[in-house]
Amino acid sequence: MSSSEEVLAAAAHLVEAFGRHDTAAYLECFAPEATFIFYTTAARLASRAEYQRLWAQWERDDGFRVLSCVSAGQAVQVLGDAAVFSHDVTTVVRTTAGEDSLRERESIVFRRRRDGSWTAVHEHLSPRPES
Repeated sequence: MSSSEEVLAAAAHLVEAFGRHDTAAYLECFAPEATFIFYTTAARLASRAEYQRLWAQWERDDGFRVLSCVSAGQAVQVLGDAAVFSHDVTTVVRTTAGEDSLRERESIVFRRRRDGSWTAVHEHLSPRPES
């Protein structure tokens, strides 16, 4: 399997876990030192633990739940032991306000581990403009 195929498989696993609201499996796809930039939060999240706390707050305070996530237009740039994965995502979420369908673009930076597997070290999410 090529590095690009390995990154695509790692990204597919991450998206699949997110789409079924499997918080533990989803967050395990990220290194502990991973960082996150979301247009819906005021500040950059500096670690997986910080994101995990925010996720738990969303669940507790807003009844947040991911109902589905569909990825399209995937691209991978392999840069040695790092890779940038980008795609368009359509996510359906439920909160106490009801269901919402989100159309977004996302970039995830992966790093190759010593064992050859890939782990996410950065995620950047932005709204997807209407075409």
